[in-house]
Amino acid sequence: MRAFYRPRTRPASHDLSQPPSITLIAGPTASGKSALALKMARETGAVIINTDSQQLYADLRILTARPSAEDEALADHRLYGVADAEEAWSVGRWSRAVLALLDDLRAGGRLAILVGGTGLYFMSLTRGLADIPAVPNAVRDTVETDYATQGEAAFRARLGQIDPDAAKAIEQGDRQRLVRAMSVFIASGRPLSAWKADTLPLLPPGSWTGLVIEPDRQRLYENCDLRVGWMMDQGALDEVQALLARGLSPALPAMKAVGVRELAAHLSGELTRDDAVAALKQATRNYAKRQLTWFRNQTADWTRV
Repeated sequence: MRAFYRPRTRPASHDLSQPPSITLIAGPTASGKSALALKMARETGAVIINTDSQQLYADLRILTARPSAEDEALADHRLYGVADAEEAWSVGRWSRAVLALLDDLRAGGRLAILVGGTGLYFMSLTRGLADIPAVPNAVRDTVETDYATQGEAAFRARLGQIDPDAAKAIEQGDRQRLVRAMSVFIASGRPLSAWKADTLPLLPPGSWTGLVIEPDRQRLYENCDLRVGWMMDQGALDEVQALLARGLSPALPAMKAVGVRELAAHLSGELTRDDAVAALKQATRNYAKRQLTWFRNQTADWTRV
């Protein structure tokens, strides 16, 4: 089993070098991506395709600020709320769904707008994803223990000896990616950077245009706070309570969505409502900051809006 799906050669049916043209709209949460996509779709008749890993889940409409039913009625939206929280969609599964959808749109001569904030999804389309072997749980658990014991500095230095490119590219404090890089090397005997170098983009060059919404940071943070207030007014607590009542594994992607942990802490009595809201606002701002940094580093050649 492979961790990510990537065809070694693109089948003829996936030749997207011809119409429809594809527009990619990326950016941090609460930056206005969905509004821009909706405006463009109404002007061009394009289909809007979800490129956000959390908006896939039907259980998280409010907490992920999915397009409203009213907005969805104004333009054709795809891959929103298509998964149950019990499912664990990978980037590979999303990529396969998107390629099939783009094939259908191309056959019908329709335009496509892919909008969202999940950088890995955009990377799979424009750069490809490495065909990395799955990492056994035992290996990952051992590496997690090593990280906890050694600390980031020592762990990063160790990674730098076997995969200097990965150690250099991974941002400070990104424990998950550091552990991932080390785990891949131990499991496969090959550096993660070497796996990534052996990739093909899913979208051919020239078939797409990339836009990044990059708002003023202070304004973005204000929008994040306003969004959290809107979520609470719309029933985010009830949404999280219903999700928790299902007794799902906390390791599932839907259970890791921004806001689930914070609101769950209030529902369990660990935090007051005000403290939970404050924590959710901070978590949302932190998430937006990480997204800003990622898109600035990884999509430097895309048009800025």
